[in-house]
Amino acid sequence: MSSRYLRGVILAAALWSGAAAAQQQPLRVCADPNNLPFSNAAGEGFENHIAELVAQKLQTHVEYTWWAQRRGFIRNTLKQKTCDIVIGVPTGFAQALTTRPYYRSHYVFVSRTADGPAPHSLDDPVLKQKVIGVPLIGDDGANAPPAHGLTRRGIVGNVRGFMVYGDYRDPAPSARIVEAVADRSIDIAIVWGPLAGYFVQHQPVSLTITPIEAGPIDAGLPYAFDIAMGVRRSDTGLRDRINNALPELQPRIDAILAQYHVPRDTQPPS
Repeated sequence: MSSRYLRGVILAAALWSGAAAAQQQPLRVCADPNNLPFSNAAGEGFENHIAELVAQKLQTHVEYTWWAQRRGFIRNTLKQKTCDIVIGVPTGFAQALTTRPYYRSHYVFVSRTADGPAPHSLDDPVLKQKVIGVPLIGDDGANAPPAHGLTRRGIVGNVRGFMVYGDYRDPAPSARIVEAVADRSIDIAIVWGPLAGYFVQHQPVSLTITPIEAGPIDAGLPYAFDIAMGVRRSDTGLRDRINNALPELQPRIDAILAQYHVPRDTQPPS
């Protein structure tokens, strides 16, 4: 038996073994089945597409554990070890070990274009005369940072709350706050950038997106966040593999984010 033949056999066996291992170790993603523009069970969210990119780079495939992204999402998915990665979490997220960030976005104002220039800051006096929609996060109705910024300025009586996760029977439960601007139920909305960028494109009237600029009174209230992927704190191996893959994948990730009109800071993720 020739040495060339033996090398061929060994190489073929190694390739087969690597492919088999990839099939046995899918990228197990924790995701919400009804949370556009991030994810849904039909694979239509931008986090679905990003998960596919990562899986391809790791020479494996995606398997999902579906769970509504409400209180207990991490506890019932990642911590139960039914899945291994969450595609979108803030860097430094307390309940997970995070990768390097792959985009940075911010809270924005959403207003009707026909109504003229939008405010750029919560200090704009026009906000005291507008009906303002703000996101409520979680089952306990917690407020997003810009809502706290309004409260610091005494702007409370003209504020309307919208649950971020909305009515789960709807195909796009997070869209209500943007739709309320379009149908004039409210005058202006404060919305997390990726939600605003996506749902503004689906309204029957022209809406304007304006980044919120923080003022001196907003100290300690972050209006922009670096977004990363989260794994279990003990899973440094998977975190490192993702970190190694992200630089090469970044241009394709950027293209996906652009397709979904995700507003991104000019400042690169830190």
